[in-house]
Amino acid sequence: MAAQPIRIFSYLPNPRIWKAQIAAAYLDVELEIIGDRPGELTDWLWDVNPRPLADGERDSLADNAVVGSRGFSNPLIKTDAFLQQHPFGTVPAAFFGDQRIGVFESNSILRATIRAAKDPMGLYGKDAADASRIDSFLDEGLVFAREAQVYLLGLHEMTEALAERMRAAATFYLQGIERALEQGDYLVGNDLTIADIAFACDLGQFLRERLMHASLDDRRFSPIAVELLNAYPMTKAHLLGLGQKPHFAACFGRFLDGLDAT
Repeated sequence: MAAQPIRIFSYLPNPRIWKAQIAAAYLDVELEIIGDRPGELTDWLWDVNPRPLADGERDSLADNAVVGSRGFSNPLIKTDAFLQQHPFGTVPAAFFGDQRIGVFESNSILRATIRAAKDPMGLYGKDAADASRIDSFLDEGLVFAREAQVYLLGLHEMTEALAERMRAAATFYLQGIERALEQGDYLVGNDLTIADIAFACDLGQFLRERLMHASLDDRRFSPIAVELLNAYPMTKAHLLGLGQKPHFAACFGRFLDGLDAT
């Protein structure tokens, strides 16, 4: 069966799409990544064929303007075709197969990448039980990632309540990961799976806090991501170990630099 093409439209760089990119590198699946820096996506046409808006095109497409949310404050131009495939209207937005079926949420895009491979090479586990356990980690990771997204978007106007909510969510997630790593070298058994890939990227997204905090003029709050990670040594070691693997390193680059010294 021929491989299914996958295209991903997103702001860049985005640790959430690294999930699909890392899996694709292991499985020799070709991905087409389309996008721009977050602030530039307001000048794009959000469509099944995403592209930058041409000069003067925004006015002619005014009926397709949608008020931005989740990090976008300006109106976005989203076509009906895009919203039919992506009813929640968010990025990352993937298009799967020749019919360009919309796939949304980073873990679903990750799963789509596995399904596009000729041989999944055990990344979704060795049997249905493994796959179900992997799904459990993916679902729990999305809950954590959602909290991290809200927290990171609120850094410029940080409140004690928001910081404490993030601290509680991260503690719950990291405790679970630490317990899982007591049972094996990886989250599900002793082999790499997409549970580990998603874990590294979701935690990597949270760790963007240290980079974002360094650029803020208002330093009245203290970063919590590294502090919390340091309380879970096996989790931290697992993240750093994954980051050294070539397919992870190709996405992470120097993103984890300095963590081993904290």
